[in-house]
Amino acid sequence: MIAGTATVAFVIVQLLQLARVLTFPLDEILIYGTSLAIVVPFLLMMLALHHQTSTDKKIWTHGALLFSIVYVVFVTANYIVQLATVVPMKLQGTVDQVKLLVQTPHSMFWNFDAIGYIFMGLATLIAVPAFERTGFQKWVRVSFIANAFVTPLITFVYFYPVFSEKLLMMGFPWAVTAPWFMFMLAIMFRKKWYAGRDEEEPVPKEKMKQFVKATQAV
Repeated sequence: MIAGTATVAFVIVQLLQLARVLTFPLDEILIYGTSLAIVVPFLLMMLALHHQTSTDKKIWTHGALLFSIVYVVFVTANYIVQLATVVPMKLQGTVDQVKLLVQTPHSMFWNFDAIGYIFMGLATLIAVPAFERTGFQKWVRVSFIANAFVTPLITFVYFYPVFSEKLLMMGFPWAVTAPWFMFMLAIMFRKKWYAGRDEEEPVPKEKMKQFVKATQAV
């Protein structure tokens, strides 16, 4: 749930930034902060999926986990650099010293961000065969497919030669599919947990009485 909630928070901050409600430095701090908050919960979520998947389907979740690690490495590097180096130096008026590190369209760290989210999309794509086509897993599967289908849009937005805010809005479907698949997976985990609890049979009353009598007789 944390990954999905952080993603929703990122989307809200992004919209507020585009509406000019948030301005520097708060907009960048919140953009990169909420983005960074997605990283670890998402990785743990994919790790949990791998461990809860049946052995014959683990090849798919193993691949998804590897792709998730690529996402984590690239976006973490980006967000830490922006929060810990770029934003403070902008505030000090010395950002010219680290121009290479600033995330602007088609810059090095822009590409880092792009690689990260492309691999998140690939992670959801390769995980699809791990889900059943029936029951609640069918809908989790659909949410993963939906997010994977948005990945080409994300790629286009990142790498189109001329960036604009109108172009950025082409990637808005991700704002729906990303939290959707994260929430759906979290719900699936919760359903499995409750199902596991229900399967634990309580000790029958008669057997309990017999046990009590036996211990009293000793």
